[in-house]
Amino acid sequence: MTSRQILIFQFFAIFFFSCNVKNNDAKKEGVKDSLANKETVNPYATHDQSPLDMSYCPKDYPVFRMNGADSSLLVARIIYSRPQKKGRSIFGGSERNLVPYGKEWRLGANEATEIQFFKAVKIGKQKIDKGSYIIYAIPYQDKWTIILNSNLYTWGLHMDSRKDVFKIDVPTADQVPILEDFTIVFEPSDSGASMIMAWDKVRAALPIIFLK
Repeated sequence: MTSRQILIFQFFAIFFFSCNVKNNDAKKEGVKDSLANKETVNPYATHDQSPLDMSYCPKDYPVFRMNGADSSLLVARIIYSRPQKKGRSIFGGSERNLVPYGKEWRLGANEATEIQFFKAVKIGKQKIDKGSYIIYAIPYQDKWTIILNSNLYTWGLHMDSRKDVFKIDVPTADQVPILEDFTIVFEPSDSGASMIMAWDKVRAALPIIFLK
């Protein structure tokens, strides 16, 4: 083979190699594009504007349980739906407010909020027996009246006060930062836990005493 033939061979070899590299890169990009354009919306997802949530006392109970902790650690859990502010005026003294002062409120949205105690506790000066209750509130400017009710499985729009089993007033405080989603969470305290209820610019706390 002459030197000229060798040069021609090298030229075509380099040319075909570069074409193959470009084709492979194009195929890879095509795979990426097809993945990027693939439909990612869950067709089974609900469109509830107030998704259901659950909080535990102690708040890290799911982690404890998955790590083998005994179920006796669980004191309470609350099941509620989380409405969103969406630019609305939430608490206030006008009927234009989403949650007017002096009106019963189900502490969330959709079905009435339910709290379950897995052991007896004390709230204020009263012992609360183990069991399930509906929990709702009557908000005022400087306090919320928190009420436990035995009328389970109600939607919670109009509570039957004849089935109230306990009520207590708790003071409100400023919530910083402002919360878009209504949130309930249990925070540890010296005597047990505080059930924090917060939304928009307002926060209230229900003190729960653990019994020995």
